[in-house]
Amino acid sequence: MYLSACIEWLFSHEYPDIDERIRAAKRLGFSHVEFHLWREKPLPAIAAALEETGVKLSSFVVEPRRSLVDPAQHDEFLVALQESLAAAQKLGSPPLVVASGFNREGIAFDEQKAQMVTILRQAATLAEEAGIVLLLEPLNTRIDHPGMFLHDTRVGLDVVEAVASPHLKLLFDVYHSTVMQEDLSDVLAGRMHLVGHVQIAQAPGRDEPDAESTDWKATLHTLSTLGYRTAVGLEYKPSLPVVASVAKVCNATGLSLTMGHKTENHDA
Repeated sequence: MYLSACIEWLFSHEYPDIDERIRAAKRLGFSHVEFHLWREKPLPAIAAALEETGVKLSSFVVEPRRSLVDPAQHDEFLVALQESLAAAQKLGSPPLVVASGFNREGIAFDEQKAQMVTILRQAATLAEEAGIVLLLEPLNTRIDHPGMFLHDTRVGLDVVEAVASPHLKLLFDVYHSTVMQEDLSDVLAGRMHLVGHVQIAQAPGRDEPDAESTDWKATLHTLSTLGYRTAVGLEYKPSLPVVASVAKVCNATGLSLTMGHKTENHDA
């Protein structure tokens, strides 16, 4: 496993320009970065920074965000997906993240879940044609996303399994799962092959993973034992200057960055 910096938040205080955050992440030793929305970001500058540094994108989000559980929004979702796929192809074809949308009051759970499966089958076909993987993300409803339909890892995995495409995987965010009081080993056992990306943050504050509050080394060992091998996205809001923040994460997780890159005294 290796660390991927979510530069939506990491490096943002030190570097307002997102392309400079990519260069700063490289200097600190990151090989991968990720961010959230793309439409208001300078894609040519991002592409140039990625090419210059050799840094790879782990993910960004399909936008505008539209509901997967409401068929009235499916056509708009497919347009958003096609435009996001085209954007991704300009940036190395990283995975793209989608969420369910909000629960529809008065509509049966199984009907909403079926609508997700239907539209994600179409989406997976488009993603396959583009050579890109989609990541379905359950989001917690207790702190950050009240009213979200998909907040349960098991249900998310059921949807991925029902779509049955190698171009749809689950994004497992340990923070959201912890807030929803899930047991990681229980919800992922035997199904890690359906997970395409993992993100971490300290619950409930969503700041740096903290060794004093959580046994992160044990958490990552469990993920590894279950079969996860790739990026661990640092999708948290730093409470410390970036160098100190990332050092705290490395200490907590036991994962290290590539050493030997030049770092600066007050930032990255």
